[in-house]
Amino acid sequence: MVVFNRMAVIGVGLIGGSLARILREKGAVKEVVGIGRGEENLKRGVELGVLDRYTTDAREGVAGADLVFVATPVCSIPKVVAEIAPFLAPGCIVTDGGSVKEFVVEACEPLMPEGTFFVGGHPIAGTEHSGVEASFSTLYQGKRCIVTPTAKTNAAALDKVVELWKIAGSSVPLMDPVQHDRVVAAISHLPHMVAYSLVNAVDGYDRFGGDLLSFSAGGFRDFTRIASSDPVMWRDIALTNRDAILEMMDFFSGYLETLRGLVAEGDGEGLRSFFLNSKEKRDAIL
Repeated sequence: MVVFNRMAVIGVGLIGGSLARILREKGAVKEVVGIGRGEENLKRGVELGVLDRYTTDAREGVAGADLVFVATPVCSIPKVVAEIAPFLAPGCIVTDGGSVKEFVVEACEPLMPEGTFFVGGHPIAGTEHSGVEASFSTLYQGKRCIVTPTAKTNAAALDKVVELWKIAGSSVPLMDPVQHDRVVAAISHLPHMVAYSLVNAVDGYDRFGGDLLSFSAGGFRDFTRIASSDPVMWRDIALTNRDAILEMMDFFSGYLETLRGLVAEGDGEGLRSFFLNSKEKRDAIL
């Protein structure tokens, strides 16, 4: 069931490493070349069997590849694609795992040489951990990977990208890049903004002195787990999906203000109704 002869992974961490693992396990790729700046991480990738070989030179690493997966922070993706574009083999497909798609797709599509293809993608999966050691082959099992074709997307390349994510165990909805960014601003980007803000707020609250975070228990730690995610990655997401994130933050602020009003008024029935509505919606997605 070989789909790709040589896959180059640029950014061999949780996302890139996990995709390499599952495609190797399924026999969907013959060779995996790891590309990155951290040589120790790349060496570890070979030791773990995630990679066949590695290089720190992206231009060298993509030579002869029929698939390139770019799993770097969002702001760097166009720079990476611009660097490798002249060295891509005819027929090569470049796809990515970035959490913002309008910025990435608009920047990368014009960079592709004739006979090579860019297809935007976003696997909605992850943990707060990073590096190849954090990767595992079942990361994408039962998850969604949104693929974001445009009018310029090559149909055969699109089919292959959809196929690879299905092999990884994901369902693969197709979505316009702009719509994608609005959707993930709500379900992913806003929760991260809230988690980062909550940790900073609790840490900065000093009315009674002492380190409040040292008293945190299961609920706080579970809720703020995602605030342990890579700050560089989330800086890039906030910068490149700014309008959609701001819209969701403003919308969320309205609900927080409503809840504040119920608390201030001592409205027991209003509070019960507010919490019940949230519980029912949350229970329905489990």
